[in-house]
Amino acid sequence: MDDYIEALFWHADKFAPQFAGRQADTVYFGGGTPSLLGGERLTRMLNGLRERFAILPDAEITVECNPDSMTDELLSMLKSAGVNRLSVGVQSAHDDELRMLGRRHTFAEAQEAIRRAQDAGFDNISLDLMYGLPGQTQEYFMQSVEALLALSPAHLSCYSLKLEPGTPMGRENPVLPDGDAQADLYLALCDRLRQAGFDHYEISNWAQPGRASRHNSRYWTLSDYLGLGPGAHSYVAGRRFAEPSSLTAFCDHAQVVDEEDIPDFSPHSEYIMLRLRTAAGVDVQDFAARFGRDFAPYEAHLAALQKPGLTEKTQTGWRLTKAGFLVSNLIITDVLSVDDIE
Repeated sequence: MDDYIEALFWHADKFAPQFAGRQADTVYFGGGTPSLLGGERLTRMLNGLRERFAILPDAEITVECNPDSMTDELLSMLKSAGVNRLSVGVQSAHDDELRMLGRRHTFAEAQEAIRRAQDAGFDNISLDLMYGLPGQTQEYFMQSVEALLALSPAHLSCYSLKLEPGTPMGRENPVLPDGDAQADLYLALCDRLRQAGFDHYEISNWAQPGRASRHNSRYWTLSDYLGLGPGAHSYVAGRRFAEPSSLTAFCDHAQVVDEEDIPDFSPHSEYIMLRLRTAAGVDVQDFAARFGRDFAPYEAHLAALQKPGLTEKTQTGWRLTKAGFLVSNLIITDVLSVDDIE
């Protein structure tokens, strides 16, 4: 692990001159379970980043955690290091679903871990929840929603289960709820979180007022961000690039793999895709100012979906409705088909 940290600092040193004079308002430790590194290593990493980059005193600093790694010692060290936000992979309030997902914690253990974090002074805690699990009914799912709300989170991220090839569940290929059933789960979730006072600011993300993830919002607005670590992606000044995906290559100080020439990457298309996933939607003037392109060809596709109730016009542009969120991939593909014609 120490070799990995030294490699991370080597890569950070390589990028630091490009960011001279710029200030970072977010730091995010993710990409797995960084809490397994332990408080001492995470503190060392954060301090090393502070030495190389201008991180604002009030920056949002997040660490992803699994409940089983959230010891009192870890939480105390993270708090002392300046970490002020935790993202906890709870996933379900039902132990049978947690076992199905291969999680190592029970819900009771997750509850206790979150209470420990709150006692340690963390008041900005995001919880992950999954829906669309095999055999999951709306009643069963909403029990999980209520149980997570009872933990007083500042933020919730809720995702539908995707079966990945090669994973134990993917090999079993269980029957998932159909599209209509998943839509019902999602809409019930939206209604309940709205009643609970959460802002639905991105397709899969809800926050108490003022607690939207600053870090993730940088992705969704196509703002600059730097990723460090094996396979980490960055977007800086219109360029997309990635670190080596192999841990060995990363630690051997391999050069950054430049993705600038990948045909599927287009900044203006990515902007549309990401912004349509947010409640704010696409800002037409911002689009034109950033890319020097007319939004009208894309607007025609969005306007055609207004009558069916899938899109709506805003003061600044266009966004998807809740019904539109349910078929967002289809809508975004349709809108971006304009690029195929050009």
